[in-house]
Amino acid sequence: MFSKTRVTEPGPRNPSTPETEAPRSSFEPSYDVPPTAAGAGRTRSAPSVLSADLTVAGNIKTQGDVQIEGTVEGDIRAHQLTVGESATIRGEIVAEEIIVNGRVVGRVRGLKVRLSATARVEGDIIHKTIAIESGAHFEGSVQRQEDPLANGVTPKLAPPAAAARDSE
Repeated sequence: MFSKTRVTEPGPRNPSTPETEAPRSSFEPSYDVPPTAAGAGRTRSAPSVLSADLTVAGNIKTQGDVQIEGTVEGDIRAHQLTVGESATIRGEIVAEEIIVNGRVVGRVRGLKVRLSATARVEGDIIHKTIAIESGAHFEGSVQRQEDPLANGVTPKLAPPAAAARDSE
């Protein structure tokens, strides 16, 4: 393996050593794999960004990642959603991971939900795990569910048994 003295040792390196050959070969394309199949193994790509000067009136749906900096009047469904500090969303947001730095007026449903210190949320949060930083403003209810993304249906609490019998 490598020793500490060898790593910090000053002096010129021989370009034919395995240490310099490995990084070069990692940047070279593999000709054994078709170009379309090489990108298929990627799990993440750069998020789509809606800038601060953009206003969207309608729903947004993607299987990728989205970062909102502007205003959205509608529902958003994504894999990962980041609500920027300058962003305002009026509608339901559903994603596996949600990071709120700005304002959301509507329901938030996600496996992992994080409200930063600059977050302003007015609506219910349905989550599997949640983190709320000191300074975040939140008005609504918080409900933990094992699968908050299931069918978009949030089960309501059943009325007390006596009230259910009286209503019949």
